[in-house]
Amino acid sequence: MIPYDPHHWWRHLFNLRGGVVGEIVGRIGVFAAWSVALTWIHLNVHKIDVPATGHTLAGTALSLLLVFRTNASYDRFWEGRKLWGGVVNETRNLLRAAAVNIPSLELLRRLAVWTAVYPYALTRVLRGQGALGPAAALLPSEEVQRVMAAGNAGVAVALRMSSVLAEARQRGLISDYVQLQIDQNVQLLIDYQGGCERIVKTPLPFAYMLHLRRTLILFILGLPFALVESFGWATVPVVVLVAHTFLGIEEIGVEIEDPFGTEDNDLPLEQISASIGRVLDEMVPWQNQQSIDSPELSYPGAPLAPVPSTKEPSDS
Repeated sequence: MIPYDPHHWWRHLFNLRGGVVGEIVGRIGVFAAWSVALTWIHLNVHKIDVPATGHTLAGTALSLLLVFRTNASYDRFWEGRKLWGGVVNETRNLLRAAAVNIPSLELLRRLAVWTAVYPYALTRVLRGQGALGPAAALLPSEEVQRVMAAGNAGVAVALRMSSVLAEARQRGLISDYVQLQIDQNVQLLIDYQGGCERIVKTPLPFAYMLHLRRTLILFILGLPFALVESFGWATVPVVVLVAHTFLGIEEIGVEIEDPFGTEDNDLPLEQISASIGRVLDEMVPWQNQQSIDSPELSYPGAPLAPVPSTKEPSDS
């Protein structure tokens, strides 16, 4: 995400980074060439103009389609930001409650590290790639490898967070009720993760996207026919302006439809994850530790994924 001051109106007017011109310039070029060819034919070969009434009516419908497309995409973007805001809040609530109820600094540090790892694991789930952040360096490499190899890294980390609470109960440091109450925060993290996964795995309906783009192409292709008699060669810049406006609106919808990617207008997941780690370290200091002891999983019957092998296969 690109930070900016909305009060500075002119400063960002010619910025290319973060805009959509680079994505649509090829399409604009095609429509510009098309309008040049039609204008030349109209002025030099044969009159090809048509009444503009049809395009006026079609433009109204197309505008409504584009408004719905942009609103639907922004709703997905804003919902993603709210879900990550929930992740921020619940990580703080989880460690706050644990810090005042669990007297073991060892367990608190282990819980804090896994909680700091969680947003990076969630990012890995949403993007299909990515490391587990700086806090992972304090954990046993075998445990980190198990999380990286898991089918869902976010759930794997949440399981280890819950296992710390289970160990605290087994040691008699907290009651069953306190464990259940603190673990509600972990459950909410999984709920927020499910909301994020829903956004990633459910794009806008294909039929809507297809119909909108077909209508948009036909509208711009037919626009020179409605303008050429009145505008002459000025038809070309008018078509370019209209194409830039309509194609840009549609591309903005595409840009923000999935807010968890790595493009300029996507959510800054790495920055949010880093800020979570800083706040957690203030609550339960762990960043200056050499390592954090983290048993595989500390409750009976816990399923364990095998550690991925890093050895090269032998030639024998």
